[in-house]
Amino acid sequence: MNIKLIADSTCDLPAGLIQKHNIRVVPLSIVMGDKILKDGVEVTSNDIFNYVEGGKGMCRTSAVNVAEYLDVYEEESPKYDAVIHFIISAEMSSCYQNARIAAHDFDNIYLVDSRNLSMAIGHLVIEAAKMAASGMSAKDIYNEILTKINLLDTSFIIDTLAYLHKGGRCTTVQALASSVLKIKPSIIVSRGLMTVDKKYRGKLENGLKNYISDRLCNKESIDTSRLFIAHTFTEENQGMLNTIKPLISEILTFDEVYETMAGGTISCHCGPNTLGLFFFRKF
Repeated sequence: MNIKLIADSTCDLPAGLIQKHNIRVVPLSIVMGDKILKDGVEVTSNDIFNYVEGGKGMCRTSAVNVAEYLDVYEEESPKYDAVIHFIISAEMSSCYQNARIAAHDFDNIYLVDSRNLSMAIGHLVIEAAKMAASGMSAKDIYNEILTKINLLDTSFIIDTLAYLHKGGRCTTVQALASSVLKIKPSIIVSRGLMTVDKKYRGKLENGLKNYISDRLCNKESIDTSRLFIAHTFTEENQGMLNTIKPLISEILTFDEVYETMAGGTISCHCGPNTLGLFFFRKF
C-alpha cells in the first residue's frame, strides 16, 4: 500500500528523519509584528529569540488555515492510496479543526489528533513510517497509532516564565516569583493540554539534572527503543547538551537517541534554554 505521511511543523523532527521517511511537513506561521512567516522555512527559533530579546515585542504562532491544508491534500491525495496526517493537539491549536474541514471531501485521508506537541508528534510519525514499511494498511496504522498516543511521555523544563507571561499564559505574579526564586518549572502534556508538574529551584544546570533524573526514574515502565530530545538552547548554553546526554545514558540506555532544536511553537511559548524529553512508556 502506497502511503504518504504528513506532519505539521510542530513535530520538530530532525531533517535526516524527514528525508529518510519522505515526510511532508506543513509549516505553521509565526507572527512577528506585521510579518507572517513560515515556521522553519522563513524563520527560525533564533530569529524569534532575537526579535523578542531585542525589545520588538512578542511573537506568536498561527495555525495552518483550511485553504493551505486543502492545497496540500489536493496535491498529495491523488498520488497515494492513503495519506496519514499528524497534527498538534486540538486543545492547543485550531490546526486539527481546520484540517478536518479541508479533508471533508477526501476518502483516503486519515487525520491524527496527536493530543501532543513537538517531538511527541515525531514519535508517532516515525512509528507510522515503520508500520507502513512493514506493509500494514493505512487503517491498521491509524488504529495502532491511536493506541500509542496514550503511551507517550511528554515533558520539558523551561528556564524562564517570561515568554509564557508575555504570551498571556501565566500571571505577572507567577513570572516574578519564578524570577526571584530562580524556579525552573517542568511542564507535562496530559489529555492534550500542558500543565505544570514539578518546580526546580536554582541554576538551570541543576534543574536540568534533577528534571532528567525524575523523568527517567521509573525505568521498568519506559520503552527504551527511542528517545527524542528537543531544546531551545542559545549559543552560549549549547554546551549543556554535553552535560545532559551522559547523564541520560547513566540512568537508562536507549537504542536510538535523536536531538533537535525545537521549532516555532515551543520557542514562542517557552523561550530560550528549554529542554524536553519525549519517549514511549510500556504501560
